[in-house]
Amino acid sequence: MEEVVDSTVARPRTVSALLAAFALIALVLAGVGVYGVMAYSVSQRLPELGLRVALGASPASIMTLILGQGARLAAAGLVLGLALSALAGRVLEGLLFNVTPRDPVMLATVSMAVALAMLAACVVPGRKAMRVDPMVALRAE
Repeated sequence: MEEVVDSTVARPRTVSALLAAFALIALVLAGVGVYGVMAYSVSQRLPELGLRVALGASPASIMTLILGQGARLAAAGLVLGLALSALAGRVLEGLLFNVTPRDPVMLATVSMAVALAMLAACVVPGRKAMRVDPMVALRAE
């Protein structure tokens, strides 16, 4: 009987494992993409950030500025992702076991994981922005 059950769930289990692997790859690619955008944004804004530091902005306020920009990107992506998951939920409903496509706990957990990954991708550019030397940034302009 165990073999019958195993053969019955083998294909859905394989498809679920592949989807989970692709989801993890997508999360890593999204994090790398957000990191790239934020690093480029910080490098383009170095004179502005240098001026802010010269006028008395604290490193914490600079980090808050960069993390806020990253949070806006993450929020836009989460809204779009949740909307698309509502559409894709009907297609994937046959592959889900013990969870519905609109399970609020699962959606909240995944949303928090994505948000944390996106904010973590903003920390390195934010740290670079915090350490900007005002004289070097203003001389470059």
